[in-house]
Formats: sequence, structure tokens, C-alpha cells
Amino acid sequence: MEKIPFIKVIFSSEIMAEVDEEHVHTLHGGAGDIPLSLPPERRQPREEALRHCLHIGVEALKAKLPPLDVVERVVRELENIPQFNAGKGSVLTSKGTVEMEASIMDGTTMNCGAVSGLTTVVNAVSLARLVMEKTPHIYLAFDGAEEFARQQGVETLHSSHFITAENIERLKQAIEANRVQIDYTQPIENDTKKETAIANGDSQIGTVGCVAVDGNGNLASATSTGGLVNKMVGRIGDTPVIGAGTYADTRCAVSATGKGEAIIRGTVARDVAALMEFKGLSLEEAATCVVHERTPKGTVGLVAVSAKGEVAMPFNTTGMFRACATEDGYSEISIWPAATKFE
Repeated sequence: MEKIPFIKVIFSSEIMAEVDEEHVHTLHGGAGDIPLSLPPERRQPREEALRHCLHIGVEALKAKLPPLDVVERVVRELENIPQFNAGKGSVLTSKGTVEMEASIMDGTTMNCGAVSGLTTVVNAVSLARLVMEKTPHIYLAFDGAEEFARQQGVETLHSSHFITAENIERLKQAIEANRVQIDYTQPIENDTKKETAIANGDSQIGTVGCVAVDGNGNLASATSTGGLVNKMVGRIGDTPVIGAGTYADTRCAVSATGKGEAIIRGTVARDVAALMEFKGLSLEEAATCVVHERTPKGTVGLVAVSAKGEVAMPFNTTGMFRACATEDGYSEISIWPAATKFE
């Protein structure tokens, strides 16, 4: 197959490039019904954040850090940026509280860790890695996860640290409309636009994630979120579920975003790897199949890389905040299907 210059293909809505001995990482900041009219004050900070996090990832790649370290560093930074629905920017439950969740997976060893129901942990993704490395388990939640965090001496802050004025307003709107609300939902203008509550939950828009591959084909994936606006206390989405929101093996690494319940039902992240393993599909073919043929329209987006250096970032929603960079300096940032390049 003819080698395709990486930068020229990276932001079609379904993406594939082959890069020999290249270090690549790609990240997302959530997929969903992102209107083209999204106000600049909401769009631009997220774009700048993606650019900033791309730089962090590139520096980590240049330092020859393992992909697992790369994805943790990038997602940690995304968790610290209030414009995204993770860490500092986590949306609020129906009781006005935060319940953060995250997972991380090393494709080489298939080791993984996950956490949910966090209320004080500054960086959920790093606690997920500690679960992977310091316990015989994969998944810790709620009080048990919080206790483990204290035992490990990770940074914690009062839960008020994670509650932003913007998310308080989002919750107010959602409660008034009696609905579980996605992060990018526009303000309700009048009573006729109110919707009934969605029984099976709505999209985890604003979820953050990162996947990376090094020149030896080693892969890793990490994902983090605050969940849903006005979700029930105790609800757990796809983000900490290995094989649903996060997956990595020797073939590919995947981080998903979208409607959590749909992603869990479809085991979206694992399905990409399974189609490559059992059907012999390329990363592009597998990711496209999962997103456009095996999940309902308007429910999912994902970022993925393969051991060969292929990159895919398909979505069946209106848009998805996404970005990609290689060690040698190429980078791209986009939201909607049409490419948007920032010099």
C-alpha cells in the first residue's frame, strides 16, 4: 500500500494513515450534538486546551516515554482544564455532587485499572493506574476508591474544587427541563423545548481520552469523565468499563466518547479490536464499522491508533473535539467533519 503523508489525511471524518516507526498520539474532548453555532467563548478555550495537551503529548513522545505514561500525562492535563467534563470540569449529579470516573490500559501487558464514584481525587486517571499497578484488582469505586487514594497519598481536594459556576448553571437547566443533559446542550429558551427525562441516560459529552503508540508498536489508552448532567447518584457510564470506553491490546488502542449506555451495550472499544483480530480489518475499516454500522446514529465517537501507526477518529454525532500529533511535529485539531487546521 502506498504510504500516505500523515498530515494530509488526518482530519477526514474517518481517518487512516500509515507511519513507519512513528510515535503518534491522539486525543478527544467529547463527541455529540455540537452545534456549528457553538459560541466562540465555549469553542476556543477547548481548542486551545487540545493544542496545549497535544504539546504535552509530543514532549512525552520525544522523551521516549512509554505510551502508558503519555496517555496518563495527557489525560491528567485534560482533567485539570475546567472546559472539559472530567476532573476540575466535571458535571454534576442530580444532587449537585461530582462523581468522577476513569480507566487506563496498557496494550502490551493487557494490564488495566479503573475507578468511579470519586469526589475528591484531583486526577482520576492516575488513581486508575495505581489500581492497576498496586492492587490485585482492576476496578475500585466510591468509598473504597477514595480510601485507596488516601492510602496511596494521591492529591485530593474538597469536592467544591471540582464544581464550576458553568456546571451549576447546567444542572439548574437540566433540573428545570426534567432531563439528563449532555454537556454541550444549549440553554432552554422556553417551556415548549423542555424534554422528558431520558430513562437510559444521555451522552457523556465532554469525556476526555487519549491513545498513543510508539515506534515499536506499543499501545496504551486512557479515558476520564465526570459523567452526565443531572445523572442519578451512583450511575456508572462506559468510561471506566474496560472494553466499552477504553481498550488496548497489541493491535490497537481505543478511547470512546458518546452515549455511555450505548457504548456499554456495544462494547465499542473492544469491538474495534475484535474486528481487526477476527475479521482481519484495518483500523480504519474496523473503527468505521463500529461507529457507522454497529452503533445508533448520534451516540458515539472514538479515537484509535494501531500498532502500525494508523490513526482513526470517526464519529456518528454532529461533531467531536479531537486532535492528533506525531513526534516529528505534525498536529491537527478539529471539531466537525470538515477539517479545521490551526497553524
